[in-house]
Amino acid sequence: DVLEKVFVVCFCLFSKVPLRRHKSLRKTLRERGQLSEFLKAHKLDMIQYTEDCSASKDANEPLLNYLDMEYFGQISIGAPPQNFTVIFDTGSSNLWVPSVYCSSKACTEHSRFHPSVSSTYNEVGTSFSIQYGTGSLTGIIGSDQVTVEGLTVANQQFAESVSEPGSTFLDAEFDGILGLAYPSLAVDGVTPVFDSMMAQNLVEMPLFSVYMSRNPDSSVGGELIFGGFDPSRFSGTLNWVPVTKQGYWQIQLDNILVGGMVAFFAEGCQAIVDTGTSLLTGPPKDIKQMQNLIGATPVDGEYAMECNNLNVMPDVTFTINGMPYTLSPQTYTLMEYSDGMPFCTSGFQGLDIQPPAGPLWILGDVFIGQFYSVFDRGNNRVGLAPAVS
Repeated sequence: DVLEKVFVVCFCLFSKVPLRRHKSLRKTLRERGQLSEFLKAHKLDMIQYTEDCSASKDANEPLLNYLDMEYFGQISIGAPPQNFTVIFDTGSSNLWVPSVYCSSKACTEHSRFHPSVSSTYNEVGTSFSIQYGTGSLTGIIGSDQVTVEGLTVANQQFAESVSEPGSTFLDAEFDGILGLAYPSLAVDGVTPVFDSMMAQNLVEMPLFSVYMSRNPDSSVGGELIFGGFDPSRFSGTLNWVPVTKQGYWQIQLDNILVGGMVAFFAEGCQAIVDTGTSLLTGPPKDIKQMQNLIGATPVDGEYAMECNNLNVMPDVTFTINGMPYTLSPQTYTLMEYSDGMPFCTSGFQGLDIQPPAGPLWILGDVFIGQFYSVFDRGNNRVGLAPAVS
């Protein structure tokens, strides 16, 4: 199932990262007299992005990075604010958090929403159910104000989970998920948070951007910007890729090269850019062939390789809209340490997504960590550029 977002791992506690306030990108460039030039350089000089556009601000949401596997941020719901840690997920469209009325252990081990405490809460009462690949939850729909790094969305409908069976969400560091895909994926027809931001004129531009640091020495885990993007986080200019189907952030893959040779899809295939998936996934048959090509062998349910062999393993290149996006062995493998010894596993994983949604490849955090990603709802396209560590 394409909604397989959760990897059951033991999470450690993070110290709180201080939230930073940034001057609006548009305001900074306008003050320097560089706005028009900037818009044209990044192919943003369209009617909705002209200098006459009016909007309140953009929001820079810091992300916490757990072992390059999950990236979390903080939001608040209600008045006074109740804080929750969420995954910002471009592969789903609903916001949900645990409810105080949920007695599942997964709920009691996490922050829970208290509707009676919030003066701005309104009960909707519609039942809610969502099935992920490794877990599920049920609950009801409520409405309240939702704040994301200074942007407050009024009357936002969200799901309050009242049952989270099993261990999938029990072992997770995050409390809930905030979906950033298109409205067509939203359960119960709930308006997604970013759509509400656009409708309430809270964002400067109808787009958001994601930076995921893969640098273990960096103090910055990542950053999500609602209403803009940060050119200092990438090199060159953004290359824009049309969205082929408005559900997930779905795009066309021209082909995949391994070691400079076309190995998959000479005639193209479909892929989604998904911040809620840690690895690079594809149809199991193709992924098995990929593991063979890169020299990974099955070990205890994973595909592993000798860390000393990374320098002789092939690059893997995704050709997207005519542009190459190359991952080196060092970037498509995950390195862990056991008893002081490195252990390397493949960043590719088989996932069978059945029609009509599939088959699909998922460009998850392994890919996004190398390529700064801009999700443009105004023009239904994804912008990609090499990320700067």
